[in-house]
Amino acid sequence: MLMTAGPTEIPERVRQAMAQPIHYHRQAEFTEYYLELTAKLEGMFAGDGDVIIMGGEGLVGVEAAIASPIDEGDSVLCLSNGHYADGFADFVEMYGGEPTMVSEPYDEHLDIEAVKEAVEAGDFDAATAVHCETPSGTMNDLDEILAFLQDEGILTIVDVVSSFAGAPTPTEYCDISIVASQKCLSSPTGLTMLQVTDDAWEKIGETDDEQFYTSLQPWKDLWVDEHYLPYSHLVSNVYALDESVDWALEEGLEAGYERHERVAQYCRDRAAEMDLPYYAADESLCAPMVSAFEVDGIAPEIKTRMNQDHDIIVPTGVGLPNEEDVIRVGHMGYNAQMDRVEETMDAMAAVLEDIR
Repeated sequence: MLMTAGPTEIPERVRQAMAQPIHYHRQAEFTEYYLELTAKLEGMFAGDGDVIIMGGEGLVGVEAAIASPIDEGDSVLCLSNGHYADGFADFVEMYGGEPTMVSEPYDEHLDIEAVKEAVEAGDFDAATAVHCETPSGTMNDLDEILAFLQDEGILTIVDVVSSFAGAPTPTEYCDISIVASQKCLSSPTGLTMLQVTDDAWEKIGETDDEQFYTSLQPWKDLWVDEHYLPYSHLVSNVYALDESVDWALEEGLEAGYERHERVAQYCRDRAAEMDLPYYAADESLCAPMVSAFEVDGIAPEIKTRMNQDHDIIVPTGVGLPNEEDVIRVGHMGYNAQMDRVEETMDAMAAVLEDIR
């Protein structure tokens, strides 16, 4: 059983959707199909913007979200309390921008006062943030921070890869929102979805962009304006994503959020019985999609024993400076079911009793 923080187990109906006959990506039937899918996804975002579905893992979306609007010499405020937020700064530098970090420890909340001080001291073209940091099992409350940044006229680029469809996302305050197929939508790895506002498209159009595959401009010129896909698509993955979106909408987004909250609380309660503290400084920072627990250097052994003895795959704290001290349980999307989390925590209790 795959209980990682993405990819998740994939529902049978989603796997079956991939077996449909392949359409040529420029067929009128596929164009109509793609339009209907993007319309469904637009309804899942809070806020307005064009939704595009790119071929590639979520990191392609993250890179494209920087490569497209960030020009040589642009000043970018990178808000970070986690591994993936730090990575935004690397992409900014890669594409000639100048990142300014506002950083907090990985187990702490972002500080809006620190953000305001940085904005007062600088002149920023854009800002980046991550909603859910899967390595640390934390989720940021970004609404106030992003609303402030937008009021200041700063373009906001936000990774909601691991929270979309698992928790309410602050996408009404995002100029570019980034999603991936393999997280809470429980679709196969291989697609990244972005919602792009008019303000973001304007900035992208003004940017000197020497990329193609990681450029969003062809999507504006060809898809948004002409409904003509800029390159061959991963058609079978698109079929799977469509089925995953239907699965999420049939349940209802609010019901899905509540399901994630219930299993996350159960997971933390069971961990407390095992004397496993969560990694975050306080429970309000704990994400509904993944739980991270401190285990004092035995995470690799737990991971190995869970797999060998119980056929359950859980990750260590990959991306954290103390990776071997953290074990995680992914309970997102299809895996956010009580029976699956109960089986996982039963197995972890047995492993810990044996190795402690």
